[in-house]
Amino acid sequence: MATQVIVLNGGSSSGKSGIVRCLQAELPDPWLAAAIDSFVDALPASLRTSDAGIEFAEDGGVAVGPEFRRLESAWREGVAAMVRAGARVIVDDVFLGGPASREPWRKALTGLDVLWVGVRCEGTVAEAREVARGDRPRGMAAAQAETVHRGVAYDLEVDTTHTESLTCARTIAAHLTQPQHTTTSPQHGPRTGRRNSGER
Repeated sequence: MATQVIVLNGGSSSGKSGIVRCLQAELPDPWLAAAIDSFVDALPASLRTSDAGIEFAEDGGVAVGPEFRRLESAWREGVAAMVRAGARVIVDDVFLGGPASREPWRKALTGLDVLWVGVRCEGTVAEAREVARGDRPRGMAAAQAETVHRGVAYDLEVDTTHTESLTCARTIAAHLTQPQHTTTSPQHGPRTGRRNSGER
């Protein structure tokens, strides 16, 4: 089965959005983008400043509440429904809880062919990008650089520390042409092929 979903996980300012744009330009078929930032932007303002929604601390910490989680679950299921309806989607997410954050995606994407990609970037480089962009709390990039990857297994990893987004995107695109490969689940060890069975 051809890959239907590409899930990118990486910390803030790791370069995921640039890779998504390059993938959309490089891949022969149209792919939609589904970014966690776009979901957050779609929330009402009241949920971007309350403990029921999402809160950003001055030191870069992120806290999410029950209403955020409920709506995020609906968004995730909506993305999966688009894929089942025939769209190909690139997901841009931040697994704040590591494997625990990946699990809801695994369940939502059960039965679909998924490529799991880790987007890494050294904390100091991500922090410099964070300062340059000016739209993130200071400290978020450094705090997330390693923690979002801890315990998470991938089909492929790219590192934007010294590599341009286009090169990373081409590495991912080349990986899509491989008929099958082995992935590793933190709980169950290696499994062959990319099809997401939803097991944990």
